[in-house]
Amino acid sequence: MKPKRKALVIVNTGNGKGKTTAALGLLLRAWGRGMRVCMLQFIKTSTGNYGENRAARKLSIELIPLGKGFTWLSKDIKQDKALARRCWALAKEKLYSGEYDVVILDELTYTLTYGWLPTDEVLETLRGRPDGVHVVITGRGAPQELIEFADLVTEMREVKHPYKQGVKAQPGIEF
Repeated sequence: MKPKRKALVIVNTGNGKGKTTAALGLLLRAWGRGMRVCMLQFIKTSTGNYGENRAARKLSIELIPLGKGFTWLSKDIKQDKALARRCWALAKEKLYSGEYDVVILDELTYTLTYGWLPTDEVLETLRGRPDGVHVVITGRGAPQELIEFADLVTEMREVKHPYKQGVKAQPGIEF
């Protein structure tokens, strides 16, 4: 008899680079093991054609960007908030559907920090998800309540970044 797995909540946070990249690595590893996976992106724009979007299409992996991009530059915060609520509604559907082993909520922490989604609502949803569904949450500034709730928390810390030497974001590295 196969032992029942413990569904984990994993948080990748901090000011360093690599939070989404680490989540994508986990997604690929789980997919390679025959697990059912999906990723919802709360900030990345639905019109983006980043490397992860291209790879997901080629591998038939469900990756859904529902944001508008750099929210901190937004001219319409009300629309950004509505998009975050829409993405959260879809995330809850995915979490409760029974169709996934791993659900990644990329950049969810920003929606909590900005107050677009209540942290207690998110935690309640995570508590009530079906057995066996792993959840990965990424983004800077994870609230303390989420850190305490999670099973695994990794803080990415910037030590050095080429952007500070004037090197712009590069395809295949940052996007």
